[in-house]
Amino acid sequence: MPERVIFEPSSLDYPLGQRIHEYFKDKPVAVLMASEKNAARSIPGTTPAEKYANSKRTLLITTNKLKKLDVCRPSADYQFSLVSNCPGHCEYCYLQTTQGTKPYIKVFVNLEDIFEVIKDHIKQNEDKTTTFEAASLGDPLALEHITGSLARTIEFFSGLEHGRLRVVTKFPNVDSLLNLDHKQKTTFRISINSDYVLRFEHNTASLDERVEAAAKLVHAGYPVGFIVAPIMQYDNWKGEYDALFRELEARLGPELSRKELTFELIQYRFTAAAKELILQRFPNTRLDMDEEKRSLKWGRFGRCKYVYPKEQAQEIREYLTSQVLGRFPQARIQYFT
Repeated sequence: MPERVIFEPSSLDYPLGQRIHEYFKDKPVAVLMASEKNAARSIPGTTPAEKYANSKRTLLITTNKLKKLDVCRPSADYQFSLVSNCPGHCEYCYLQTTQGTKPYIKVFVNLEDIFEVIKDHIKQNEDKTTTFEAASLGDPLALEHITGSLARTIEFFSGLEHGRLRVVTKFPNVDSLLNLDHKQKTTFRISINSDYVLRFEHNTASLDERVEAAAKLVHAGYPVGFIVAPIMQYDNWKGEYDALFRELEARLGPELSRKELTFELIQYRFTAAAKELILQRFPNTRLDMDEEKRSLKWGRFGRCKYVYPKEQAQEIREYLTSQVLGRFPQARIQYFT
């Protein structure tokens, strides 16, 4: 539950904006009206850490006017947003540098407009199946109890012949999605990690809650996978990742462990700009961001990021691949990056 909700006036022109406004009428939450341009002024805080923490407890109810979707490989062909940002306080988050000094959470209420943009991109691919990621810029499941947007999006994709939806999450509130007629056109990927890395993921679900949610989704017929990200090397990292996959196998049980699960493996990386912001927002962080131990890799838009050197990356890939395929014989590793 947020501390403050800011409604951009135009958001009340949409049924979802009106429903969210009604939802907060009897909640102990400050409800404000402001344009997106002025929204940040309503968020208190003087230090970067205070601004960050208060922003994570602030919702802006607004609209998404994008007509052209960004590519999202290797996860999907394109990405779109139901929300931007999320309530999680993951210290390493790759969105640190894209959300501004006050990274409040945006909720987009013009769902029909968003759906039309998705249809347009499918048409451009003719008769090919086009995949869309709904959680690259924020975790919609974290706000589903307020918005219901993900349920509507799943139902929308169930009626598309050539469209598929992919959602990654660190949150467990999936119960409202279990009885939807999804037609297996939505794939959920649950983010999991070792005990050490989970300590950096504040205000998110526990590993037990995430795996329980995954089991519910499998029983409800959804295709389900797991994202292990970011993968870090540290003292006893192999022992902790071994424990992670042993626990996952035990929690899923023999029946679910033999399903055709998918895994996505992503090593930890950071940029110089992200490091600077992380140290401001989490001055006591224990993240290993020593550039001397990393290799430089050029990313999209000319951005340079620090990744593990080739030998270490190969060691991570081989070890986690052996863990996954050794315990989940029907699983498929979609990519390592």
